[in-house]
Order: sequence, then structure tokens, then C-alpha cells
Amino acid sequence: MPPDYFADDPRSNLERMLAGDLYIADDPEIAKRQQRAMRLTARYQAAYLEDAVGSRPILAELLGSVGEDVDLRPPLYVDYGSVARITVGEDCQLGPNVQLLTPTHPLEPDPRRDKLEAARPITIGNNVWLGGGAIVCPGVTIGDNSVIGAGAVVTRDIPANVVAVGNPARPVREL
Repeated sequence: MPPDYFADDPRSNLERMLAGDLYIADDPEIAKRQQRAMRLTARYQAAYLEDAVGSRPILAELLGSVGEDVDLRPPLYVDYGSVARITVGEDCQLGPNVQLLTPTHPLEPDPRRDKLEAARPITIGNNVWLGGGAIVCPGVTIGDNSVIGAGAVVTRDIPANVVAVGNPARPVREL
């Protein structure tokens, strides 16, 4: 039997998750949220194929909100759709297979085995370009006008007005 990690915390796992704190990932209440996100994702992707503009209300329901001119082409995969905030600025371009990953897990084996996780927000500034296959890790901020090379793994903040490439991504040129 795993230890009671939350003995002094009266909140539910869902409440802890929404607050950005550690929670048990396989909680039934959270599983319902995940199922909802999968259903909305499937509806959005099917609707987009018929009418990209008409599919926007489904996307907004899934993600909480979307900007006026957002064009998010399927495929799209989300765990919950609205747990850790992902903010994408204006005039951004994200290539195919870009991953914006907000979940975090304990490094210690026992809590990880016990399904503890949390999430940290991602912030992408205005006029940012993420090349195909780029991965942005939890808690990262990418500054305005920066370009992230294809396949880069962004593990820490990237300043504005740079080109960053590699694994881990590092600025290699100012813009």
C-alpha cells in the first residue's frame, strides 16, 4: 500500500491538479476529465475536416479559450485540455509534430510508481516559430520573435530574438 502523500491535505486530487500541485494521476475524477478531453479532441478533429472555422467552438470548449485567428490543424493530442496553462502569443507558427509538454513527475522512484504528477505552464511569446518536431518542456518560457529549430528540445527559458537549436536547445544566434 503506498503512503498517504496527502494526509494533511483535505483537497481532492482534481483540486490539487487544478491548483498546480502534486496529485495522483489515476484518480477516477481525473480519468473522467481525460475521457472528456479525448471525446472533444475526436469531435474537433472530425469537425475540422468538414469546416475548419466551424470547428472553433469545440476547440474553445476543449482548451478553455482560443484566440480569434488561431488555426490549429489536426492531429491534436491533449491529456485534459485545460490543466496547466499554455499561452501562445500572436502570430506564432508551430510546425508539425511539435509537443508542448506540461506534466512533471517526481524523480524519486516510489512517488513516481505511485502515479504522482503535477504540471507547469508553458508561455510562448509573440511571433515565435517552433520548427517541426520541437519539444517544449514544462515551465518553459520562449521570448518574442525567437525561432526554435526543428527537433530542438527546449528544457529551459529561451530569451527573445534568438535562434535556439539542439538538445537541450541553446541560443546560437541573435535576431
